[in-house]
Amino acid sequence: MSTSDVKKDYEEYAEAGRIWGQVPADRIKKIKFERASAETVARFLALPDLTTTVSDVLDSLGICGVIAGSHIPALVAGKKIVGPAVTLRSIPERKTPTRAYLDKEPIKMSTREIYYLSEPGDVLVADFGGNKDVSNMGGQSCMVAKTTGFAGAIVNGAVRDLPAIRELDYPVWATGVTPITGKFRMEAIEINGPVTVHNIVVYPGDLIVADDSGICVVPGELAEQVVTEAEAIGKAEDTMRDLIASKAPLSELRPLFRKRYD
Repeated sequence: MSTSDVKKDYEEYAEAGRIWGQVPADRIKKIKFERASAETVARFLALPDLTTTVSDVLDSLGICGVIAGSHIPALVAGKKIVGPAVTLRSIPERKTPTRAYLDKEPIKMSTREIYYLSEPGDVLVADFGGNKDVSNMGGQSCMVAKTTGFAGAIVNGAVRDLPAIRELDYPVWATGVTPITGKFRMEAIEINGPVTVHNIVVYPGDLIVADDSGICVVPGELAEQVVTEAEAIGKAEDTMRDLIASKAPLSELRPLFRKRYD
């Protein structure tokens, strides 16, 4: 996408009242981009073993796109989400928080900017390098996300206000939790550029698939292929379960096992 296209989209969104204004315009790399259809998202959500099956398909395609829940766990248990990624990359501020406060510096962190630039069903992927000390977002930010229709958030860093997030029942995966604010400690440096989450690259428009087991990042252009293959695997697994439950002989189990794993 050219700079002129982004500028045109920015002006359109500003006129529509969808620009918060906390992040300089030149740091927004994309506003409009192709997203997976609602039908494709629904097909993913219908998979019985969501990330497990998608992870196997990504393996078969030779794509590194899976993050174990042991590295970035779900903070609200029992949630599963599927949605297009929108990305936010932040870096540490150079000044100490006290100096920035005394100098009356503006707050340079911003999740609100991306919420109003995005579409219902999107998933925020926030990258602060895995820093667990300070918060990328808290309860109020998550409330804005939920009211603007976001499906959830993946945070390569920490969040705070965990009780409020759980009360909101808003799905968040994060490397850690902390009471320390990110104000005067971090700066939003780029919106909708590539980010890294536990060594996995995420581009805006990639499909985020997450549950209690972990997170899968499906390249946007492969979403349809991945869900079709995942559905086929799901049907084979169902057949295998039925045969195991009925104590079928090994002569019936072996062909299905070989077809699935060989």
